[in-house]
Amino acid sequence: MPPLLRATPRQRAFQAFPAARSGVSVTRLGYCRFACSLQKSVNGTTTSRRTCTPSVSRQRSALISSSLSWNIQQKWSSTVANDPKMYTTSFAFFEALWDAGVTHVFVNLGSDHPSIIEAMVKGAREKKGQFPRIITCPNEMVAMSMADGYARLTNKPQAVIVHVDVGTQGLGAAVHNASAGRAPILVFAGISPITQEGELRGSRTEFIHWIQDVPDQKQIVAQYCRYSAELKTGVNVKQMVNRALQFAKSAPQGPVYLCGSREVMEQEIEPYSIQQDEWDPVELGGLPGSAVSKIAEALAGAERPLLITGYAGRNPEMPAKLVELANTVKGLRVLDTGGSDMCFPADHPAWLGLRYGNEEAIQTADTIIVLDCDVPWIPTQCKPRSDAKIFHIDVDPLKQVMPLFYIKAQARYRADAMASVDQILAALQSDESLRAKLAGGASEQRWTALQTSYRERIDGIASRARPLDNGEFGTGHLCSKLRELCPEDTIWAVEAVTNTLFVHDNIQPTKPGQWINCGGGGLGWSGGGALGVKLASDHEAKLQGHEHGKFVVQIVGDGSFLFSVPGSVYWIAKRYNIPILTIVLNNKGWNAPRRSLLLVHPDGLGAGATNDDIHIAFNPSPDYAGIAKAAAGGDVFAERVDQAADLVDVLKRAIQAVQNGQTAVVDCKVASGC
Repeated sequence: MPPLLRATPRQRAFQAFPAARSGVSVTRLGYCRFACSLQKSVNGTTTSRRTCTPSVSRQRSALISSSLSWNIQQKWSSTVANDPKMYTTSFAFFEALWDAGVTHVFVNLGSDHPSIIEAMVKGAREKKGQFPRIITCPNEMVAMSMADGYARLTNKPQAVIVHVDVGTQGLGAAVHNASAGRAPILVFAGISPITQEGELRGSRTEFIHWIQDVPDQKQIVAQYCRYSAELKTGVNVKQMVNRALQFAKSAPQGPVYLCGSREVMEQEIEPYSIQQDEWDPVELGGLPGSAVSKIAEALAGAERPLLITGYAGRNPEMPAKLVELANTVKGLRVLDTGGSDMCFPADHPAWLGLRYGNEEAIQTADTIIVLDCDVPWIPTQCKPRSDAKIFHIDVDPLKQVMPLFYIKAQARYRADAMASVDQILAALQSDESLRAKLAGGASEQRWTALQTSYRERIDGIASRARPLDNGEFGTGHLCSKLRELCPEDTIWAVEAVTNTLFVHDNIQPTKPGQWINCGGGGLGWSGGGALGVKLASDHEAKLQGHEHGKFVVQIVGDGSFLFSVPGSVYWIAKRYNIPILTIVLNNKGWNAPRRSLLLVHPDGLGAGATNDDIHIAFNPSPDYAGIAKAAAGGDVFAERVDQAADLVDVLKRAIQAVQNGQTAVVDCKVASGC
């Protein structure tokens, strides 16, 4: 570190003015009133002797004062930095992000970010192509949701920068979503300056610096983060960034939080690098040998085997591996209870679709594998039979951030899902006795019955998706038309709440990474989430030499649309040319609270009350497409449709607009319950 940055203010004064080291005493930096030399008297006491006449003393004092003022301001002033070539903690922070694979930083800047801004400008000028792309986000919830969508699609962590305590609070529900949805994101926020009298560059300069000073800022979000810490010096900033990212990328993945004062981020340090290959995340292994044998034997001998999953599809190779397992254990059914990823393709007979912990197969299964799943069933609504053999395999089988969680299971294992399924498959395919069980006549009968039930399931979905007799349509019909009209490899970013099951049944995703649902309960994810997904898809496509990424559709309930901060979402879409198709499911309010009410008070006063009576209705209904159009300066395809006869035409024009580079928002009035 340069000597001036290691020194105390008094030492810096002496370094800045060499004459001071040879006997001149400085009493108030920059405002010297008296200068003298110190000498030892004959009796050993220290005395002061003027070394010049008063007039000369005044001249020397003025010279010292002037020189000190100039040197101090130029070399270590607390508020002014004039060296554009300086290498600061902030610049090293961005270098660390880039070297760790972070390609995008979603920012909402404030008074704690002068050095961050300097570093961004320096990076744009000096390290083009080797510096993260900066995306301005007028709202923190949208910033975090964009990073979430990007990370969920690519499995590559991204970064968010927000403003002190208030920006951290502005992240709000997005931090919950990233934690529950296992999205690797690094969040950085400044903290109020830690000095107030100009002791260090970055010291307090504004009124708000006192107002935003809180006892422990990181505690605002710490319980949702895999790791949180304060940067206390610049000399190890790259190690701190990579330590945080190790937590973010190690299973269960999730957000991490770093904060640092202006003084620390302004600190000048010597440029340095670290060995990036020494900072890989922790890798989980597979199952112990005894567990493999137990599970394989249970599956081979089961009459009604079931696998329940929620996050396994985050690994894009996992759906194909589960298909192989279902083809090996004929009669195995696969249920998705989280809907966070496309875990199992809808074109396979074993597909039971997406259900939130309530499905008949759970009650009838004799062997159940719970694989990377947070809520396999809801005991008050649906639970396994008492003699079912249950095995729980998860990166976090104890659910350490959930105060209340337990399921009945013969055994539970902390293990990687992919490695575990590989082991089980190897045992089933190599053991002669197990192969004999799987090849018997009973196995073939189960396979035949499975195909029959699958056809019935698909036919039932299609039947329920027909338009209503009055010409209106439900979410099922709308989504069946979207599946027909959108490109086959479309990515669906879904936040449909009470309509989610209708969406999933009719979209019927089949490709890895094609379905991304909000990971938690913080409504408003899908606006920024869809933008992040599209940004990631386009970026990855360009790396492979393609002009554009995949077509992205956001399907969102009207209440969630308002939560998503559309004014910010569609400004960003326009500013950075991120075209998406937004489908608003307009059922004139929040239906989720009514469902919750009826589950507890099915015959209560609220059961017969109107939505207005229980304060969940949106009357008048907002112009959702108009809100988006205004935010984008008028450059949005905006339509409203409420009749099935008009639906296909509107969707075709909206899809074409997006393919031509313009974001489209279609406000669809949907009937409830279908």
